Amino acid sequence: MKSALKVMKEQIENFYLIRRLSIYELKNKNKNNYLGILWEIFNPAIQIAIYWFVFTTLRSREGIVLADGREIDFFPWLLAGFFLWIFFYQGTIQGSKSIYSRLKMLSKMNFPMSIIPGYVIFSQFYVHLIMLGISIILLNSMGEYVSIYYLQLIYYIFAAIALIFALSLITSTLSTIVRDVHMLLNSVLRMFLYVSGVLWPLSIVGDEFPEILTILKLNPLYYLIEGYRAALFGTEWHFITNWEYSLIFWVFVIVLFMFGSMLHVKFRKHFIDYL
Repeated sequence: MKSALKVMKEQIENFYLIRRLSIYELKNKNKNNYLGILWEIFNPAIQIAIYWFVFTTLRSREGIVLADGREIDFFPWLLAGFFLWIFFYQGTIQGSKSIYSRLKMLSKMNFPMSIIPGYVIFSQFYVHLIMLGISIILLNSMGEYVSIYYLQLIYYIFAAIALIFALSLITSTLSTIVRDVHMLLNSVLRMFLYVSGVLWPLSIVGDEFPEILTILKLNPLYYLIEGYRAALFGTEWHFITNWEYSLIFWVFVIVLFMFGSMLHVKFRKHFIDYL
């Protein structure tokens, strides 16, 4: 608990520095590209185009049934959850290698090491906001208009950042000690793409394997994606209707954060030894 409070205090006290460094991170990452930050949008746009083509070709032309009983086409349904997946994937992957890839910089600068995953995640957060804005424009052009349910996005964006940061505290520490952890995480996250309801509705499993569906719904990423879709399609107040999953999600995040904080504070004095 003491470590968690210490890490949280460091984030609050250095928030201005996190914001400045995140902007620098984003600019530095794309400084050698002619299109600059636009590549942060083009890459996921190409991915979603490929998934849309493959899945609309291989699966039936039937639409997706939402929580309120409406049926929508596959593409807007995919769009509403895919960019959150990109934010989660990039934020977690970049966060996991954020410390060991900057050990030389850390040896020359004096600030809390816990803000390193924080500003790396925030650099991805700016990209996510841009892609979310594009998604909203596209969905409105398809007839899915802005509604009061959009207010949920504030909650789910915060929840996504909390989950990514908690995971990154753990993985960035372990990756610094054992580099293989980063490679293993990359493989595990690619599997999560297919079991988190990003590319296909998990309700398909429920008819024949209800027990498996119950387990899959405990996935915190599934909770976030369904929350995004509930907000963008205006179906329900998802975090209230599914209060039990909201409770499970935050218990999971808090446990991860406390464990990650303990791990980070315990080993960060020795990070430079791995330089």
